[in-house]
Amino acid sequence: MSEPGAETFGDLVGILRRLRSPDGCPWDAEQTLDSLRRCIIEESYELVEAIEGGAARDVCEECGDVLLQVVFVAAVASELGMFDIGDVTRAICAKLIKRHPHVFGDVKVRDSGDVSRNWEAIKASERAERGEDDSAMAGIPMGMPSLPRSLRMQERAARKGFDWPQSDIGSVRDKVLEELGELGAEVRRMDLGASEEELGDVLFAVVNLARHLGINPENALQSANSKFSSRFRNVEAQAAERNVKMEDLSLEELEDMWQTAKRAVAGE
Repeated sequence: MSEPGAETFGDLVGILRRLRSPDGCPWDAEQTLDSLRRCIIEESYELVEAIEGGAARDVCEECGDVLLQVVFVAAVASELGMFDIGDVTRAICAKLIKRHPHVFGDVKVRDSGDVSRNWEAIKASERAERGEDDSAMAGIPMGMPSLPRSLRMQERAARKGFDWPQSDIGSVRDKVLEELGELGAEVRRMDLGASEEELGDVLFAVVNLARHLGINPENALQSANSKFSSRFRNVEAQAAERNVKMEDLSLEELEDMWQTAKRAVAGE
């Protein structure tokens, strides 16, 4: 008995093959592995946004768009003689089975922490078998956004014991303050290059603090972005009601409007 969606997955592969054919769609036929990179990133972000929105229909639709990108890449790769969608699905099935020995084998685990440690150990073993970089930092994509990449690096380092005790939030907080002090010193010296470096250290330390607090820094920053956007829109509305341009207002007037916006948005 086939799994739900198996037949329609085949339909998707067939539709894309038709779109890439000589009598298909010119735009789809022109796409390359390189050109698809932007689409993959955009569709992934749209799926995340849909999940945050919570509407099942939107999440379902964006899942389809992300799935299309995977099938699209496989179709282009197949034409180049690299691999096809069958290779992709076989590889991920084999990987899932190998990396879940507590489900498909006889390994015993106590909790998700054991699962994560086993997963990383298996990945490290695979890299060693292939003669690849065996550092804990290996395999973290350079193209990954900096905030989640910092978090991933810190998680990897922590698994090697390079971390403050989980209960020692004070030391982690103090490190943030230390880095802020170093940034302030370089700003006062008007050294732009050193200030950029120290600002990076501040951001890295803040991500580490978020990790120790059990907060996803990406989610926290997204929330701050949304809050700022809502408040700023309120300030724009206030300016429109007064029939004035924001850029013509003093900093003090804008601050008063911002405080009004904070109270209004908080009460929504």
